[in-house]
Amino acid sequence: MMFRIDRDVLAEAVAWTARSLPARPSVPVLAGMRLEVTEEQRLKLSGFDYEVSAEVTLDLQTGEPGVVLVSGKLLAEITRALPAQPVELVVDGAKAVVTCGSARFTLLTMPVEDYPSLPAMPPAAGRVGSDVFASAVGQVAVAAGKDDTLPMLTGVRMEIEGDTVTLAATDRYRLAVRELKWQPEQPGFQAVAMIPGRTLADTAKALGGTGAEVEIALSSAGGTGEGMIGFSSSGRRTTTRLLDPEFPKYRSLLPTEFSARADLSTASFVEAVKRVALVAERNTPVRLTFRGGEVVLEAGSGDEAQAVEALPVEFDGDEINIAFNHQFLLEGLGAIDSDVARLQFTTPTKPAILTGGKPVDDGGSEDYRYLIMPIRLSS
Repeated sequence: MMFRIDRDVLAEAVAWTARSLPARPSVPVLAGMRLEVTEEQRLKLSGFDYEVSAEVTLDLQTGEPGVVLVSGKLLAEITRALPAQPVELVVDGAKAVVTCGSARFTLLTMPVEDYPSLPAMPPAAGRVGSDVFASAVGQVAVAAGKDDTLPMLTGVRMEIEGDTVTLAATDRYRLAVRELKWQPEQPGFQAVAMIPGRTLADTAKALGGTGAEVEIALSSAGGTGEGMIGFSSSGRRTTTRLLDPEFPKYRSLLPTEFSARADLSTASFVEAVKRVALVAERNTPVRLTFRGGEVVLEAGSGDEAQAVEALPVEFDGDEINIAFNHQFLLEGLGAIDSDVARLQFTTPTKPAILTGGKPVDDGGSEDYRYLIMPIRLSS
């Protein structure tokens, strides 16, 4: 087996495939990356850890058919460091020799016959623009839990109803919900899937920015722990097993009526929260007082360091004092992707809703909502 290919093309493909390789593989062979040159002069790079698979297909300048398995992380480090010249890989017995300009690397091969077969792609369910998909997933995945002892909270719930996809994630302290339009393969298509949040976020980020469409493929067992979902775009495809579909009834958590509303500059609010939070310890809240045309941000108390800052705000409602975990608030502000942040309140002890963009009553749509639980202030 041998092939020759542009260095940048190879390095990018290897890096994308390597991201799915396990950091601590259960068996050594799972640390490998499978490289196959087909009869059609195409190179397939793939990785699989029994949960997540990734595969990239590239066109070659020249190649001789064959298959080899080498250390994926090492190959990624080597291709990233190579000079900007064509790369040639030749398999010689139990070794793979990578040559680029005057640089030459010899890698030991792994037993390719011990490598598991990649799962087949589930049936195509529909398509969505890669940029829209990446943005939506990024907005929602920020609220997914990180505690693996509560697996249902580490996932992103995907609900499909016809041409509408709803993504939702929560870690019990905040909830993010985003709706987007897509093109289903069949009108009236319905499905529910719980996708591992970290895997979905990595996949969406990797497939975004190409300007192409992402094809979403869902197994007939979609919504069960035995199901699988796949994503493909621009010669790249990835699959992941689904989580158990159990998830909180989140729609009942979203308030529909509010007693107060505040609109303010997102950038100014973010900078002010960051400054005030400098004196807040990890679990210490930032306190917000909305009244008239300003919001006063405070952190620290008593004998501790303290910070106070005021910002102009368009506020409608009675004065309200409320406190939030500053990191959760900043992550929500970073996710709304809008110059204007809108906070809607019911009471100081009930969840607030953060949205962005053009307000709904001005003709905009509330396609993204970030619910954040307040921290109860001691009296």
